[in-house]
Amino acid sequence: MKKLLIIPAYNEADSLVDLVADINKSAPDYDYIIINDGSKDHTKEVCLENGLNALHLINNLGIGGAVQTGYLYAIRNNYDIAIQIDGDGQHNPAYLDALIQPIVEGKADFTIGSRFIEKEGFQSSGLRRAGILWLDAILKRSTGLDITDATSGFRACDQEVMHVFASYYPKDYPEPETIADLYRHKFRIKEVPVIMRERQIGVSSIRFFKPIYYMLKVTVSILISRLKRHKKVSEG
Repeated sequence: MKKLLIIPAYNEADSLVDLVADINKSAPDYDYIIINDGSKDHTKEVCLENGLNALHLINNLGIGGAVQTGYLYAIRNNYDIAIQIDGDGQHNPAYLDALIQPIVEGKADFTIGSRFIEKEGFQSSGLRRAGILWLDAILKRSTGLDITDATSGFRACDQEVMHVFASYYPKDYPEPETIADLYRHKFRIKEVPVIMRERQIGVSSIRFFKPIYYMLKVTVSILISRLKRHKKVSEG
């Protein structure tokens, strides 16, 4: 099976060489594509100087646009499985085989790497953990899915889900919203326990007033997705 790692990167030049080396060591049978999301640092130069496989976006599209670009690349190059992995070193390539196993075995269409199933490794800050618990509860109430790590960016999907994401992917903070959308489309979703590492470089994009905006936006998006599902069912 052809497997592609989609690595969105914004101002993460200092971590990419080590990340690719880690991938080549731990998961040599996986291809990768770095989506340089209009970085203002020397990300492009690092990729070119080290021969890293990368697409360089002229403008910053945000995490959603960068990841969607990766899914389009996966489709056009006929990959069977696409995996999203952060460029900041949090996601350990050693867990890739475990993450995609339910898809390979035909038991899931989409998998999420959760740090909270076995509760090992880096568990995030208290404030962020509270936000994750809130979003997990919203998803549970809206979909019935028992998700423990709704904001995890360590995720994998099959070709059918790739086409959904290539057609539409939320612009910012997309992880919980895409789970609700996939549920609405009746895809099989499964979480896989993983151990995540603390961010190696950079800072989170969700800072200062943004957590409030994030929570409100994602909550509303999930509820709207639920209404779309109800409308579809009633029309059917």
